[in-house]
Amino acid sequence: MKSMNEQKSEGGQEADLRARRAEANREELTKRIAEAVSEEGRPQPLEDLFLRRYSTTGGPIYGVSKPSLCVIAQGRKEILLGDSRHQYDPYHYLLATAELPITGNVLEASEAEPFLGLVLVLDPNLVSSVMVEAGYAAPKSEADVSAIDVSPLGTGLLDAVTRLVRLVETPDEAPVLAPMIKKEIIYRLLKGEQGNRLRHIAALNGDRHRIAQAVEQLHDRYDESIRIEDLAEDLGMSSSSFHRKFKALTDMTPLQFQKQLRLQEARRLMLGEELNASTAGYEVGYDDPSHFSREYKRFFGDPPLQDVKQLREANR
Repeated sequence: MKSMNEQKSEGGQEADLRARRAEANREELTKRIAEAVSEEGRPQPLEDLFLRRYSTTGGPIYGVSKPSLCVIAQGRKEILLGDSRHQYDPYHYLLATAELPITGNVLEASEAEPFLGLVLVLDPNLVSSVMVEAGYAAPKSEADVSAIDVSPLGTGLLDAVTRLVRLVETPDEAPVLAPMIKKEIIYRLLKGEQGNRLRHIAALNGDRHRIAQAVEQLHDRYDESIRIEDLAEDLGMSSSSFHRKFKALTDMTPLQFQKQLRLQEARRLMLGEELNASTAGYEVGYDDPSHFSREYKRFFGDPPLQDVKQLREANR
C-alpha cells in the first residue's frame, strides 16, 4: 500500500501533467485559429463551427445567440444579456442554451495579439441523444435557470475542442470525425459544472419547455403586437409565473426581449436590404417613426441613419 506522501506526490505529478497538457492545447488552439483566420472576420470552416478574430477592443457587437459553446484561445470578451454581464477568457468557457438577443464587447485584443476564439453551435437533438446514451435523465425539478453562464474550462473539454479545430486542416476527415468529437464535447459539458443547467434546458417537459415555446413564438412573431397575458394563457401558465420564469431564462422581460429582436432586425434590414429608417421600423412593427428612432438610439447609442452610416464606413 502506498504511503500518504507517495499518494500526494503522484497526485501532484498528475496535476502538473494536466496543467502542461492544457497549456499546450491553448497554444495549439491559438496557432490553429490564427492560421485559419488571417484577417478580421467570423468564418465557418466546418459545420456548426465558427471562428472569430478581432484585432481591436471595443464593441458593442449585437447579435442573437444560439445554443452554443464559446471558447477563447487568446484575448477576453464580455457578453451582456439583459442586466447581466458575463466575462470569459482562455481559462473559462461560455455556454448559451437558447436563442437570445445579446450584446458583446471585446475587452482584450491588439494587432500583435488579436482576439481569437470559436463558437460551436449545439444541436438540441444531439444534446438529448447524448443525455440518453450517457444515462442522464431530464431534471425532475422546475428550477429557474439562466440561458447563459461562464465556467472554468477543464482539460478534457479543452482537449476535445482542440481536436475539433484540427479538422479545419483536414476537411475530408471532418464528416466522419467531427460528429464523434461533438458528442464528446456535449458529454463533457453534461459532466461539467454546467451539466445540470444544460439538462434543464434540453428537457422537453414542464415549464422549461413552455418558456422555450414562448421564446420561439416571440422570435417568429417579433413584428406583431402580442399581449403577454394571452401568450402565458396559451401556454397554460399564470402571467406572474410566466414573467418570472421567462426573466430567469433570458434576464429580460418578454417585452424587452421582443423589443431587442425588433431593433436588431431593423438594423439588419437597413444594412443588408438598404431600407430607410421609417420603412425598416414599420417592417418590424413600429407604426410611429419617431418612436422607432428613439428606441433605436436608446439601444444602439445613435439614431438609425447615423448608426448605419458608421457601420458601412467601418466595413469598407
